[in-house]
Amino acid sequence: MLYERLVRPALFRVAGGDAEAVHERTLGVLTRLSPLLRRYPVAGGPRRTVFGVDFPNPVGLAAGMDKNGVALGAWPALGFGFAELGTVTWHPQPGNPRPRLVRFPDSAAIVNRMGFNNLGARALAARLAAFGPAPVPVGISLGKSKVTPVAEAVEDYVRSFRVLHRYADYVAVNVSSPNTPGLRSLQDRAALGDLLGALAGERAGVPILVKVAPDLTDAALGEVLGVCAEHGIDGVIATNTTLGRDGLTPADTARATGEAGGLSGRPLAGRAREVVAFVARESGLPVIGVGGVLDPDDALRLFDAGASLVQLYTGLVYRGPGLVRRISAAAARREGVR
Repeated sequence: MLYERLVRPALFRVAGGDAEAVHERTLGVLTRLSPLLRRYPVAGGPRRTVFGVDFPNPVGLAAGMDKNGVALGAWPALGFGFAELGTVTWHPQPGNPRPRLVRFPDSAAIVNRMGFNNLGARALAARLAAFGPAPVPVGISLGKSKVTPVAEAVEDYVRSFRVLHRYADYVAVNVSSPNTPGLRSLQDRAALGDLLGALAGERAGVPILVKVAPDLTDAALGEVLGVCAEHGIDGVIATNTTLGRDGLTPADTARATGEAGGLSGRPLAGRAREVVAFVARESGLPVIGVGGVLDPDDALRLFDAGASLVQLYTGLVYRGPGLVRRISAAAARREGVR
């Protein structure tokens, strides 16, 4: 395909191969085009109504691509049926030191240790207020500020929720990134119960989802699902990036050994399906499947495993924006939608 033959090699050479610089430049172009692109009609596909929200098609932008909501007008024009912004934190923060984004093209994978770099919840709220109604549903992913001790995490999340929930069609509670110290401990039963209980008390009708790590055992996942049930949580996002390095080529495995952070892309596909299937089977909650979606068949397998919706990030990097519409078209053909 044109993107993979010509565009991707050129992009990967930009800024001496600095992956984050390429991301920033691409996002900058989309930001400038956003006012124009938001006028384009929303891409069709098999519609979904999930946790009470109507989605024009089931393919969404995963959190991490547009943390500050700067290109919100562009994502529907690229074919996305929804966009998840963030992860955003209460306090603005620069994230971890650069370099912090490493590509492994032979394995169709990325390792990132971004560390929730973002301008803060109040800045995102101001941007969304100025933007006005979005053409597709918007999710907002919330995380813990690095400067906030884990013991004070609940109030950190609640503050972000209070200023952002009115702009969200759903809120994702990110307790599974491997790049903020102590964050994954919030998946433990007691800590997660305190957090979800506090957020549920603030929900004001906004669906709340929990994003889980692929590295949890089935027993630990079961505990997370139990806490979700106790607090009336509306859905699960499965999964975040993994600390594992399985599925990389031997050469990439050697390179990745010294790279801290979470792995995404093709090596995560199998585990993502397993977690989606477990969550769907054990909880009955709606699931957004994310991880290793690099072609339409990957997305269809997530749907078969029980996902109601899917999200892309690494697949967009390696396959280009055309992947979004190819997935929607494949899902429409399967469902007989025209």
